[in-house]
Amino acid sequence: MFRALLLAALFLLGSCSAAPREAKPALWAVRDGDTIVYLFGTVHLLRPELRWFEGPVRTAFDASDTLVLELVMPPEAETQALLDRLGRTPGDTTVAALPAPEHVKLEGALRQAGLSPQSLDRDEPWLAALTLSLLPLQKLGYDDANGVEQVLQAAAAKSGKRVTGLETAEQQFGYFDHLSAAAQARVLGDTLDGLPKTGATIDAAVAAWGKGDADALARLLNADLAGNPELRDTLLLRRNQAWAAWIRHRMQAPGQVFVAVGAGHLAGDASVLALLAKAGLKVERLQ
Repeated sequence: MFRALLLAALFLLGSCSAAPREAKPALWAVRDGDTIVYLFGTVHLLRPELRWFEGPVRTAFDASDTLVLELVMPPEAETQALLDRLGRTPGDTTVAALPAPEHVKLEGALRQAGLSPQSLDRDEPWLAALTLSLLPLQKLGYDDANGVEQVLQAAAAKSGKRVTGLETAEQQFGYFDHLSAAAQARVLGDTLDGLPKTGATIDAAVAAWGKGDADALARLLNADLAGNPELRDTLLLRRNQAWAAWIRHRMQAPGQVFVAVGAGHLAGDASVLALLAKAGLKVERLQ
């Protein structure tokens, strides 16, 4: 479940290599007579040395008039207000009341990050888990400033492309907030157990993403999400269905659109790509 947070919820893929190198992540297209929808799997945090925005990916982006992301993040103050409202319930003692072995792990992770051992005690379990999953990645040099969305948005602004989102920040945080208490508790517990494995998890993920190996990425996702059907249904399956429906509708209007969503949504038998193919659309692999 720790990898499920990294791969299914945030798709935080990257390279632990110190040397600059190129990646060739997968790119697909759905097209008819007057419409092309490009589909590209994103990585929300990356280290700066990994090069990926070139070749067919850059060509498809440049040819598109619109960039479509999972969401366009609101200003930081608005995001923080959402987290306070959805992720911090007055009087919720779930995190503070963790069993002693788990609280020791929590305190150790927070101390390593230079934070107070009590800094997450008022967070709901899903927000505490999300925070914990990010802390080791930041220490390894990952930054959302280097993530795919930030790079694409900057390029879109420079070229005057329209940018829109499939979801809102409130929707995305709401997916976690609406998980049952049991599912949230499991996510937090398994995140604590998985913290020492962060480096290996990222290595496996970047190997799949950087090679454009959607099958390997699907295996990583399914191995973890299978243990929590509620999380899989909420974060993956229902969103894939909604996005596939959006793309089918978008195919009815002319133009070229570059759709960039978390890489895990484009991997596996229940992916957006699979749903489009089942609906009778031809999905073409470009890279």
